[in-house]
Amino acid sequence: MNIEQARFNMIEQQIRPWDVLDPGVLSLLAVVKREDFVPAAFRSMAFMDTELPLPDGQCMLTPRVEARMLQELQLQRHESVLEVGAGSGFMAALLAHRSRQVITLEISETLARMAKDNLRGAAVMNASVRCLDGSKGLPGEAPFDAIVLSGSVAAVPQALLEQLKVGGRLVAIVGDEPVMRARLYTRAGTASWSQTDLFDTVAPRLSGFPESDRFSF
Repeated sequence: MNIEQARFNMIEQQIRPWDVLDPGVLSLLAVVKREDFVPAAFRSMAFMDTELPLPDGQCMLTPRVEARMLQELQLQRHESVLEVGAGSGFMAALLAHRSRQVITLEISETLARMAKDNLRGAAVMNASVRCLDGSKGLPGEAPFDAIVLSGSVAAVPQALLEQLKVGGRLVAIVGDEPVMRARLYTRAGTASWSQTDLFDTVAPRLSGFPESDRFSF
């Protein structure tokens, strides 16, 4: 496999057509080596438009979903970011290149170890991995400029929204199969948030988050 050609095809045929047009995001995807964050058995599939299996029943999101979520956060170099669901560490690596500091939370010890090793191997120095249940965020180190949930949830907990700075953004995939929606939340004031629906997709559940009560009104 010609890795650089496969990377180019991923960017031009999957990611750019999905309205990822930020040149900074596109150039970053050409630099951060996704194949180094994929389990060895699936390395040949690193650039495919598919979710890739990870240990403990988790998986990597598709490249286009990762890229679109990264673009929608509109990160600045001085900002601090909280990620929930480290997985293999790839999203944390992308976030770290566009921000000052990333803390990524991972409930699985196996994945937390994998993410740490992968980030170290990629020489990403401004991202740290914590083996924690991320559903409550990290209130002791809040507020954050941006929060990203790297998986789906039935609903975003209020506790996470409250860990945003005023003006801060949170991106999550919200809802139940077969229809989920990527959504951007922005903290407009001390007690107010706005939300914008971004795109429809389906993603695996993040561990530790409560399921919605389908029968509540």
